[in-house]
Amino acid sequence: MNIQQLRIVRETVRRSFNLTEVSAALFTSQSGVSKHIKALEEELGVELFIRRGKRLIGLTEPGKEVAAIVDRMLADASSIRAIANEFAARDVGRLTVATTHTQARYALPKVVAAFKAEFPKVHLVLHETSAREIVAMLREGQADIGIATEALADVEDFVVFPYYTWRHAVVVPKGHPLVGKRDLTLADIVAYPIVTYRDGFTGRASIDRAFEAAGLEPAIVMSALDADVIKTYVESGLGIGIVASMACVDGRDAALEVLDAEGFFEPNTTVIALRRGQFLRRFAFRFIELCSPEISEHEVRERIG
Repeated sequence: MNIQQLRIVRETVRRSFNLTEVSAALFTSQSGVSKHIKALEEELGVELFIRRGKRLIGLTEPGKEVAAIVDRMLADASSIRAIANEFAARDVGRLTVATTHTQARYALPKVVAAFKAEFPKVHLVLHETSAREIVAMLREGQADIGIATEALADVEDFVVFPYYTWRHAVVVPKGHPLVGKRDLTLADIVAYPIVTYRDGFTGRASIDRAFEAAGLEPAIVMSALDADVIKTYVESGLGIGIVASMACVDGRDAALEVLDAEGFFEPNTTVIALRRGQFLRRFAFRFIELCSPEISEHEVRERIG
């Protein structure tokens, strides 16, 4: 058993058992991939993959258990390399933070600026993606820190820390009929087309729950990944926008107005997630502390184990 065989197992699962894609991802030949799989199965004495002719179509029961262990082993191997780097150069290295567009655009700029001023030799990678991909990156050791509102708190092998709590805001073009309306209600809002986030992004579930609880069915005419796109189409007259409140910065959107929608939508909590048992460099603890001074290095070390 060797590291290359483990990488091939992991990549085969990630690439939906397409060995052509696996060989391309690992810069090796397809025949070499097949030989490594066969050699590992012979060494273990069990078949890891379900086959249909020469094609792999899934994992056997022992294969599922082995694949889970392989993920942990490769993540631990990444931690071993990080430990070596930590002692070789304590303030030099790479920190990968996987987060959503909303966090990268509105919550993290000041944190990133402060971090880079303190650790100029650290290569900070801010990877913007979906909450689902953040989960995968953390599990596989491709990211050191995950920051998002969705998905992260529900993963058993993650430790999460609350970052900050926020609500949604309602934005309309200047001069819209709802501007200045007293005792605004969700029913008033649902009378107009709505532009908001896609499912699974930036608290969309809490928006849906609010309308459902009120017995209302909104006409969502467009959904997008980030607030900037939503605000652009609201400004063009496509509909009313529902965006994260931190995206509504005074003076930044001169053509829009924010309605008083306090209490319409439940609060959302953005969290910082780490994989249990992972190794973190000193500067990673500092990044977390810059996000939220209440999260101490001691607490993080204690909880991730």
